[in-house]
Amino acid sequence: MKQILAVAAASAAFFVPVAAQADDLLTGDTRLACEAVLCLSSGDRPSECAPSIKRYFSIKHKKLSDTLKSRRNFLEMCPSSNEPHMPALINALVNGAGRCDAAELNRMGSASYTVQKYVRAGKGGREGWYEPVKVSYIRNTKPAYCAAYFSHEWTTVAEQVRYVGEEKNGGRWVDVK
Repeated sequence: MKQILAVAAASAAFFVPVAAQADDLLTGDTRLACEAVLCLSSGDRPSECAPSIKRYFSIKHKKLSDTLKSRRNFLEMCPSSNEPHMPALINALVNGAGRCDAAELNRMGSASYTVQKYVRAGKGGREGWYEPVKVSYIRNTKPAYCAAYFSHEWTTVAEQVRYVGEEKNGGRWVDVK
C-alpha cells in the first residue's frame, strides 16, 4: 500500500501543484492518463476511476500489438511517466491490465495433450485399436506479463486471481472476491 501511495503522491503533484492555478491543472487525455495509471495500479477501483478506465480500454486496434502500443502511448501522456520506476509500472499495466483476470487466463492458458484410447471391436471382443484423443486442460502458470503485473511493487492487484484444482484434472483460474 505504501508503494501505491508513492505513485499517488508522484502523480498528485501534477494534479494539484502547490500554488495551483487554473492553468496548472491537468485536463483532457493528460489527466485521464494520470488517473488511469493510478486506477490500473489498484485492485479496488472507486467510481471516480470510471472515465479514465473507460478511455484506456476504449483504445483498440485489429492487432493486439497495436492496441498495447497505443495504450502505452496514452499512459505515457501523464507527465510523471518518466519518473523513476514509472516506465516499469506502465509496462506492467499495459501488458497486464485487462489481460490477467480469470476468464482471460483460462482462455489464454488453454492447452491440450493427446492420449491413446483403446476402442474395442464389437461386443465383448478382445480385438480393437487405439485412437488418439485430445484432452484439454488449463495451465496453472501465469504468463510472464501477468506475473510482472501482479508482482510489481507499485500495484495492489496481486491477489485478484488464483488457480484451483489440479492442472490436468479440471483445474482453472478463478477471480478472488
